[in-house]
Amino acid sequence: MIRFSPILVTKLFLVLLISSCNTSRHHEIVLKILETSDVHGAIFPYDFIRSQPMNHSLAQAQTYITRLKSEPGHEVILLDNGDILQGQPTVYYSNYEETDLPHICSEVMNYMEYDAATVGNHDIEAGHQVYDKLVDEFEFPWLAANAVDTKTGKPYFKPYTIIKIKGVKLAILGLITPGIPKWLPQNLWDGIVFNDMVETAREWVPKIMETEKPDLMIGLFHAGHNAGYDGGSDNSYLNDNASLLVAKEVPGFDIIFIGHDHDEYNGFVKNNFGDNVLVLDPRSSARLIAQATIKLTWDKESGSYSKEIIGELIETKNFQADSNFLNEFRNQYNIIDSYVSREVGFFEKTLYSSEALFRDNDFMELIHQVQLEVSGAAISFAAPLSMNAVIDSGNVYVRDMFQLYRFENFLYTIDLSGKEIHDYLEYSYNLWFNTMHSTSDHLIRFVKGEDGRPRKFETRPAYRLANSYYSFDSAEGLNYVVDVSRPYGERIKILSMADGAKFDPGARYKVALNSYRGNGGGGHLTEGAGIPASELPQRILSSTSKDLRYYMMRWIEKKAVVSLSANYNWKTVPEDWWIEAAKRDRELLYGEVERFFK
Repeated sequence: MIRFSPILVTKLFLVLLISSCNTSRHHEIVLKILETSDVHGAIFPYDFIRSQPMNHSLAQAQTYITRLKSEPGHEVILLDNGDILQGQPTVYYSNYEETDLPHICSEVMNYMEYDAATVGNHDIEAGHQVYDKLVDEFEFPWLAANAVDTKTGKPYFKPYTIIKIKGVKLAILGLITPGIPKWLPQNLWDGIVFNDMVETAREWVPKIMETEKPDLMIGLFHAGHNAGYDGGSDNSYLNDNASLLVAKEVPGFDIIFIGHDHDEYNGFVKNNFGDNVLVLDPRSSARLIAQATIKLTWDKESGSYSKEIIGELIETKNFQADSNFLNEFRNQYNIIDSYVSREVGFFEKTLYSSEALFRDNDFMELIHQVQLEVSGAAISFAAPLSMNAVIDSGNVYVRDMFQLYRFENFLYTIDLSGKEIHDYLEYSYNLWFNTMHSTSDHLIRFVKGEDGRPRKFETRPAYRLANSYYSFDSAEGLNYVVDVSRPYGERIKILSMADGAKFDPGARYKVALNSYRGNGGGGHLTEGAGIPASELPQRILSSTSKDLRYYMMRWIEKKAVVSLSANYNWKTVPEDWWIEAAKRDRELLYGEVERFFK
């Protein structure tokens, strides 16, 4: 009789177990990887800002996710790609009003069983006290390999994560847009440096491939697909939207999920090594879910999986909100509804942001007046942060403040010379208005097709502006003329200060603007006024301690009744050219002209 020692039996058992695990790879597996991105607080199917139902939300995404998980024949992995902490009052309340309770995003995303997420720039905008807390509250890793701790030299967030499912090993590398120092005050990202995306991917992908040996390499990048945005190029270091550059230049990726640009993308990119990489972008506010379906078949000879990959964009409007989800978070919903319903003041006139694209108007007058009074500056720069916000006359509520001012920017007071102010405005209006040669030309700069006519978005029936409306800064505290018959550099003629005093190009002035612009966002100060980016921090004279929306609410509460009208401190000439072009362009953008020109 042969006797085996317990140790030998154990070894034999382990060999058989390992062999069994290896043979389990010899089959076909289907994975469905889902991505949400740029949710911006769209948790419920309700717009708390406009007090109306919304046909896109995480609650509706949950219906699709639950259904997919219940179906046999595939495994489901759920990812998020950042910018969830800004947008709707749902997240603003957790960020700034009720900070001692668990954040609504951690409660919701843990409930939905996300497997991993990447940090977005608007998540950083919430500040250390918010995103550091969420790192602990999330039951999944929050990724950003190129956000590096200045003290340790290591990633501040987790750089990548490994997911194992049915014998398949997935590696997910997270990257964040490196443009944050241009957009946000340093105190919000103090202790972090944001490195180049391509450079970081070149560092981490070989490490991951060597040490983890994954079957699938996934990118989860909070950055867009247009490397040419905001003056960038394929060769720009620290490119804000380098997702496709990484796809092309860094080998190893099977799929890259992207975001940040609020655009749609579903296509394969051939990299410089001849491999196809699927790239998916699901717009914003939970309108779409990006879905990659991967069929993996084990190849014994190569000892690896062959892969068939298909990309889809799923519209959440096709699904009812998940009833269990709504019941789970009913209390949070009610709290937010009560919060946004608090009365702030009374407006005697209805404000329209759409008018701000064509002339000085009441909407911008309010923003400028708040900035001037809060800062004590002589001049204010500001742009509309929405193309179509409407705040009705009558009682004004907290919810309306999110239409008046969309983002959590701080208010800076900075030091500028008269010449820099002039050059700043030249730059702004060049982003905004065409150089016109007759009344038949367009006033607004549009993206144009080969026929020279304004072009619509490929994914929706709206005309595309050549530059973002939130770059269209006007000024208050000055009287000036914009001559659209003149070329860039010769358009702006500053007539005087608001009180009639002389404007001196050689004098120094205190100027109020938001922190995004004050840190170089949009290029108005760096490219326009010609101030080196390294010099901008020294130009800042003061900053508010809270976001500008907070001060707007306090300002309106103090006034109780707000009655103001645009003082038309700037106008566009030749006036007859402006009138005809503005009518034509307004009809293109909004489908009507009557109210504006009545």
